[in-house]
Amino acid sequence: MVKKIIIIGPAYPLRGGGLASYNERLAREFQSQGFLVSIYTFSLQYPGFLFPGTTQYSTEPAPTDLDIHIRINSINPLNWLSVGNELKKLQPDIIVVRYWIPFMGPCLGTILRKVKKNKHTKIVCIADNIIPHEKRFGDTAFTNYFLKPIDAFITMSKNVTSDLKKFAPDKPTQYIAHPLYDNFGEKISKEEARHKLKIDNGELIILFFGFIRKYKGLDILLDAMKILKLKIPTLKLLIAGEFYEDRKLYDEQITKLNISNKLILHTDFIPDSEVKYYLCAADVVVQPYRNATQSGVTPLAYHFEIPMIVTNVGGLPSLVPDNKVGLIAEPTAESLADKIIEYFDKGENSFLPYLKEEKKKYSWAKMVDAIAALANI
Repeated sequence: MVKKIIIIGPAYPLRGGGLASYNERLAREFQSQGFLVSIYTFSLQYPGFLFPGTTQYSTEPAPTDLDIHIRINSINPLNWLSVGNELKKLQPDIIVVRYWIPFMGPCLGTILRKVKKNKHTKIVCIADNIIPHEKRFGDTAFTNYFLKPIDAFITMSKNVTSDLKKFAPDKPTQYIAHPLYDNFGEKISKEEARHKLKIDNGELIILFFGFIRKYKGLDILLDAMKILKLKIPTLKLLIAGEFYEDRKLYDEQITKLNISNKLILHTDFIPDSEVKYYLCAADVVVQPYRNATQSGVTPLAYHFEIPMIVTNVGGLPSLVPDNKVGLIAEPTAESLADKIIEYFDKGENSFLPYLKEEKKKYSWAKMVDAIAALANI
C-alpha cells in the first residue's frame, strides 16, 4: 500500500526563500520515491505587523506537480482545531512538520495534538531552530508546547541537536545535513550571470545572499569592505536580499564608511527564478554571521559550486571544511578581510575540486530515508 505523507509548513503561494523552497523540494523527493504527498501551508503565516518584509506572497506561477492545501491560520485557534481534525481523519502515515520560530508553537502544537488522537500517524519534526536567533517573551513555553506531540526529530545542525536535547532529551533525534538546493536551475557561466545583472566581468565579486537581519552580520562585512577598498581595488560586494530590519542603519553605515561605490545593491526579494544569476555571478559567497544554526545559503553555494567564506559560529564551519571548500573567519571585520584576501590569493581553482566532491554528501534521498526510518515505515 502506498504510504501517505503530509508536510506542514510554508509553501506556495507563500514566497520562496528557504522554508517554502525546501518543503516543495522535499515533497518532490517523497513523490519520486513513490509516496503520496500533500503539503498543508498557511492561509495566514504571520500577522502583517510581525512580518518584516514587503509581502509574504509569491509572484511566480503555482507549481503544477504538487498537492498544496492553503489551510492554516497561525493566529486563529478555531482554525487550528479544524485543521487538526481534518488531518486526524486523513490518517497520514507520516506528518513532517517544520519548526523554525516559537511563534508557531501554539498553532502547530494544537494541530498535532488533534492528529495524535488517531493513534496511527507518526510525527517527525524537521527542527530548523529550537532556540531562536532573536529571542522574545514566551519562546520557551511555546516551544515546550509544540514539542510534546512530536515522535522524532531531524536536525540539520549539531547545535540545534544540542539545543533540542535540553527540551526533549528522550525523543529520537537524527542529524542530517541540509540537502542541496538543486531546484533553482542548473549552474550557468559567470559571464552569462553577470550579463544578466549588468556586472563587469573584470570585477571581483563577493556575494552576501539572503534576508538581511542583525544576526547575519552584514554590518561586519561592510566594515571589512572599508579595509578591502584599497587592498583589492577591483573588489565589489553584491548584496542580494531583502531588508528584514531598518535599512536606515545600513545606509548610514555605508555613507560613513564611504564604500557605496564598492557595493552592488539588489535589496528587493529575489524570486526563485533569478537565484542562479546571483550565485553564478559571484567569485565567492560570504556568510559573516554573528550566530547561526545552519544556513540555507550553504547548500545553494554547493549546488552552484561557488566556494564560501563563513564565520566560525554555530553549524557553519562543519559544513564548510576549511581550506577545502572555503575558508573560516572569525566574526570580525579584520578576520573577514584577511580571509577574503587569502581567498583571492589562492584562487577559485584551489577550492573547486574539493567542493565538487563534498557536495555529493548532501542528497534529498538521505533526508527522506531518515524520516521514513524514524517513523518506522
